[in-house]
Amino acid sequence: MNEESPEFIHPPERVTEVIGKAETGMKLKVKRARLKVVKGPDKGQEKAVPLHGLIVGKGPTCNFVLHDPAVSSEHFRLVPTEKGFLVEDLGSSNGTWVEKVRLGTGLISNKEKVSVGYTALRLEVLSDYEEFPLSRNSSFGQMMGHSVAMRQAFAILERAASSDATLLLEGETGTGKDLAAENVHALSSRAKKPFVVVDCSGMQANLVESHLFGHVKGAFTDAESDHVGAFEAAQGGTIFLDELGELSPTLQPKLLRVLEKRQVQRIGENNYRPVDVRLIAATNRHLDAEMEAGRFREDLFYRLSVLRVSLPALRDRRDDIPLLASSMVRSLDPNMNPSELLSDNVLTMLAHHDWPGNVRELRNVIERLLLFPEWPERVIDTFAEEEHSASGIDPNELPFLEARDLVLDRFEKSYIVSNLSACDGRVGNAAKKAKTSRQTFHRLMNKHGIHKAAFRA
Repeated sequence: MNEESPEFIHPPERVTEVIGKAETGMKLKVKRARLKVVKGPDKGQEKAVPLHGLIVGKGPTCNFVLHDPAVSSEHFRLVPTEKGFLVEDLGSSNGTWVEKVRLGTGLISNKEKVSVGYTALRLEVLSDYEEFPLSRNSSFGQMMGHSVAMRQAFAILERAASSDATLLLEGETGTGKDLAAENVHALSSRAKKPFVVVDCSGMQANLVESHLFGHVKGAFTDAESDHVGAFEAAQGGTIFLDELGELSPTLQPKLLRVLEKRQVQRIGENNYRPVDVRLIAATNRHLDAEMEAGRFREDLFYRLSVLRVSLPALRDRRDDIPLLASSMVRSLDPNMNPSELLSDNVLTMLAHHDWPGNVRELRNVIERLLLFPEWPERVIDTFAEEEHSASGIDPNELPFLEARDLVLDRFEKSYIVSNLSACDGRVGNAAKKAKTSRQTFHRLMNKHGIHKAAFRA
């Protein structure tokens, strides 16, 4: 269900409001609320509803973890919006219910209960408000967005760029945490010094310590020479630790020492080396929940979150899609007029996707639209789903010609399958529907290993 027209049980009340003037500074005013478990294994537990919302479920990625076996790993989310408190089921196995009504997406009011599995949670809206500064700008470096959610993030990022404070970036995969880190560094006083990136999820656990802190010759079997770690390599500049939530518990105290003492110790060395670096960390996990579960050190969490920014999912800032899409078209093909590719029909289709891959997924779809502008419906429907499937190579990681061939192969296969399915495996009818010859259709079927018998009713 589209978030722009959610269901509601009772008329919701306004819970967010922009106040102030652009010339003097604007703020987002948000009503405080908490979500409390009133039935189930976690009865009595409660959480304040933050600006970026709560993800509720039994999995470790949630920031409100339930211990109900009937609850899905990520069951639903609750987020304050201009129209009220929005509940969105996250594809749970047994549904999200409000007053015996199963919701896909809906608005709830004060004192209403949300039932999931054997658990019931009650929303309690308080009488006071929190205020968050909003940037006057609709961009931060290369990042764009005129939505309230992005301007709130920009306000914190602007302050981060003017300081050396440790910064924690949170958000789903594809929301632009890496770009935010690059922009903060580029706009800081350290811009002329190194910007070193370490992906904590992209290397073997036994290599992370050496990669971060370095080692000396002979420290272990394969240590044939001295190795400078990432912190030393970033001297005077910024180190960006991506997916920090994947850092093993054994390395967390060593990272804490670097933050507290500004010193690193190479593996196999007794002395410490001073480092002058600014740390930016990013994660798609909810570190506060990881901390409560004992998987992340509390002292390290507070050291990391001196400044904390949550980058919104694309589905939470749909108004930014035309701006982002136009910018991507100009970037990918300077000779293309964005309005020629992004018709009202195309923009409507883009606005109605949920974008699990976020801005990164949108860019991939725009790139494919540039390759197949005559088939926008099929490109958007096919590739928006394919983008977050577990199988498949990301074309953006390949050279252009290889990427183009891969995209074309995927499109051809999907197109042939779709037409055969619609025609119950009748090749002649499918070819006619596709307005191509039977021979061409057969050739494409053979190329992709597609058999007509699989589509017969």
